[in-house]
Amino acid sequence: MMDKTFNPQDAETRIYEAWERSGAFQPKDDDNAEAFSIVIPPPNVTGRLHIGHALNNTLQDVLVRYKRMLGCSVLWQPGTDHAGIATQMVVERQLAEEGNMSRREMGREAFIDRVWEWKAESGGAILQQLRRLGASCDWSRERFTLDEGLSKAVLKVFVELYEQGLIYRGKRLVNWDPKFETAISDLEVENVEVDGHMWHFKYPLADGRSYTYVEKDGDGNIVFEEERDWISIATTRPETMLGDGAVAVHPDDERYKSLVGALCEIPVGPKEHRRLIPIITDEYPDPEFGSGAVKITGAHDFNDYEVAKRNNIPLYRLMDMQAALRTDGAPYADCAARAMAIAKGGALPSEAEVDDINLVPDEYRGLDRFEARKKIVEAITAEGLAVTVTDEEGNQVPLVENKKIQQPFGDRSHVVIEPMLTDQWFVNADVLAKDAIAAVEDGRTTFHPKTWEKTYFEWMRNIQPWCISRQLWWGHRVPAWYDADGDVYVAMSEAAALDQARKAKGDGVALTQDEDVLDTWFSSALWPFSTLGWPDDTPEIVEKFYPTSVLITAFDIIFFWVARMMMQGLHFMDRAPFKDVYIHALVRDEQGQKMSKSKGNVIDPLEIVEEYGADALRFSLAAQAGQGRDIRMSRERVEGYRNFSTKLWNAARFCEMNECRPVADFDPKSVTRTVNKWILSEAAGAVKAIEAGLDGFRFNDAAAAAYKFVWNVFCDWHLEFAKPLLQGEDEAAKAETRATTAFVLDQALKMLHPFMPFVTEELWQQTGERGTQLIVADWPQLGGLEDEAATAEMSWLIDLVTDIRRLRAEMNVPAGARIPLVAVGAGAETAARLERHEALISRMARLADIGVADSVPPASAQSVLGEATLALPLEGVIDFDAERERIARELAKLDGEIGRLEKKLGNEKFVANAPAEVVAEQRAKLADYTAQKAKMAEALERLQGI
Repeated sequence: MMDKTFNPQDAETRIYEAWERSGAFQPKDDDNAEAFSIVIPPPNVTGRLHIGHALNNTLQDVLVRYKRMLGCSVLWQPGTDHAGIATQMVVERQLAEEGNMSRREMGREAFIDRVWEWKAESGGAILQQLRRLGASCDWSRERFTLDEGLSKAVLKVFVELYEQGLIYRGKRLVNWDPKFETAISDLEVENVEVDGHMWHFKYPLADGRSYTYVEKDGDGNIVFEEERDWISIATTRPETMLGDGAVAVHPDDERYKSLVGALCEIPVGPKEHRRLIPIITDEYPDPEFGSGAVKITGAHDFNDYEVAKRNNIPLYRLMDMQAALRTDGAPYADCAARAMAIAKGGALPSEAEVDDINLVPDEYRGLDRFEARKKIVEAITAEGLAVTVTDEEGNQVPLVENKKIQQPFGDRSHVVIEPMLTDQWFVNADVLAKDAIAAVEDGRTTFHPKTWEKTYFEWMRNIQPWCISRQLWWGHRVPAWYDADGDVYVAMSEAAALDQARKAKGDGVALTQDEDVLDTWFSSALWPFSTLGWPDDTPEIVEKFYPTSVLITAFDIIFFWVARMMMQGLHFMDRAPFKDVYIHALVRDEQGQKMSKSKGNVIDPLEIVEEYGADALRFSLAAQAGQGRDIRMSRERVEGYRNFSTKLWNAARFCEMNECRPVADFDPKSVTRTVNKWILSEAAGAVKAIEAGLDGFRFNDAAAAAYKFVWNVFCDWHLEFAKPLLQGEDEAAKAETRATTAFVLDQALKMLHPFMPFVTEELWQQTGERGTQLIVADWPQLGGLEDEAATAEMSWLIDLVTDIRRLRAEMNVPAGARIPLVAVGAGAETAARLERHEALISRMARLADIGVADSVPPASAQSVLGEATLALPLEGVIDFDAERERIARELAKLDGEIGRLEKKLGNEKFVANAPAEVVAEQRAKLADYTAQKAKMAEALERLQGI
């Protein structure tokens, strides 16, 4: 006997272990089987399963299980990313908590050993959590971005790209994390809106120069005019003024045309060494924003960096690696003199020589950047070089705007990120991007939804050199060695580098390896082919599973990961790494807000799994995974899909109690009863709809088709239709219905398995003598079972019963009352159907009898179905007057609610100021009340005619 209920907490781990022991997750050893492969987006080795992981891996698993059942040789390649900053941070924090030596006190080698110890003991917990979700990866092939094979791939790629001139070392502006003292990627930067200030300062013109400053309105009329010997500059970061290389104005800005080429003075530092910088033109300044004049600090601002590079403006670095103002180099007076010579037309020195120039005045050296900001503002203001405005009391006060600014923070360090000019290793990404762009343009790779291709193209067509070096210890160390002269040797090993050096300079050369490691995205860019064994001799694996079939990932790493895999795959494998890229949406809370710890609305998928089971969570995610639509997650929704699982379980128990067991030689094409032909036809249609959904990456459509068939068609209607046959005296009909019902239950389990693998596997084992697990069973093949006649007849029957039930509910007919049905104007086919299904209709609609007539009996509730009018005589069954009063009261109540909501939503202030989710909730209520009112009004209209 089946268990009364399915207990996921007891069953899921047991079922998963059985799958894994059986080898079901490994590719089929069949050369004739079509290959299907997916690489898992490698989670950080420090990671814990969050709701985004749950969605991403659920969708992958749905496809993997579907393709496996279709007979494909499926490889779902798992693994983890070494996560340079995150892992180093975890271990450093652990060392501090244990009172051990710091990383720097331990030394590089000892620290790396400690990280490997941590990885062996605690790393990769997320992979166990993915098992809990049901992810059917081939764990026997698990990879790690720092394992021996992947490390070899990274070395080979770096060396070859270097030899091809596509990797180089240079000085460029990067995101710098002052806490971790490393460059970081844009993805590791969080731009947060904070309260800030915009200071307005005067940059005095050199050589006693002055000009007439004029402002005009849109019609060209002068609205303001004054003589000035200064140009106004606005900045949110006064401390960076020390490194200004120029002031830029737009070439069409008439206000400053006379100043172009002139010099102005930076109002900071000792007066006797005050620096001068040129006023230049560039398209970057916006004449409508602020004063229209922009200071150019190329070493500390990404936009300024581009302006400086275009105009040969020197890049003066002001800060050290901890974002304190520099203390190195010559005294300020000497450095300022060198900068002055450049500003007055002297030759621009090399990058290294410019970087030696420390333009921090001596009194500011060593200060934290924010402390320096405070002192610089005070000094400029005290000197009278702050732009002033008249306050309410008529006094002149410095112009300082309080405003919201976007400030970059490190996502792990939580400190303000500093654009920093440093020596780093870069990839010439624009060269690699060309074929990666073409591959999407010509359809070798397709994005789903296709709208994401625009994002991909925008990034790729404006691509900048990719900074691939990080100032960390945990990661792939850059395979570059330097001799005493600073010459570099890039090779697969130190021995190979030393061989290069000896050939160039003779014996006795000593080499030192570069201290930096590679960006983790560099190794993960090779993931689709390095995980298959490349560059080792594994041609059969690579040939079979590369390119991979599809990539499923989030939109925020299209550039950081997807684009880089495209570039590296095309460059090293001559083929794009995947045919399709499915970009899934965000998972939000039930109000549509982005989840965050600060809001307290984060949903932990592991808690959901413990409470409701993995199947319910998986189905909830898949059912909402519509292309281009964010998912709204709630416990109530997950609970609803747990109820769906319970519904399926109860349907299987019904089958067991009615002896509906699989028949080995059952031929579905041999059935003769209409109800059995119909359910087989419905099953065939459901399979087609699920296949269309999954093949088109419309997971929500596929899940909806499975849900509708199992709950609405099979459970709600077929099992009810089958009861009279199963309980009747016709043994042939009983046998056919039992075999058909058991067969259809099996097909339902197969259809649902990709979405709800645990409950379906358990039912598969409990409802028949099986020779195999459901996970490797064949996908339903129901072609040829479509039956239009059976579908038309049973659809008519369903509509009939539904109409009668609706009439009974609207008229408030007591549930136990058996009433007659009179079909008025029924044609021959309708009359025949009524006679053929009389017992079933009477049972399901609680009817006393069924008849036909030429006119509607008195006091009847009516509905129209086809050519016939369905009449339910209700005289003596309900109190018509009482029902009229009841409905009138309900309508009045609804009118009140509708009026209240219409007034609320008609208030422009409410709609403009209330949270979007609150407005949406009120509109949904209004729509619901309006629909209820329409139904109640229709019911009242029926009663008025009685």
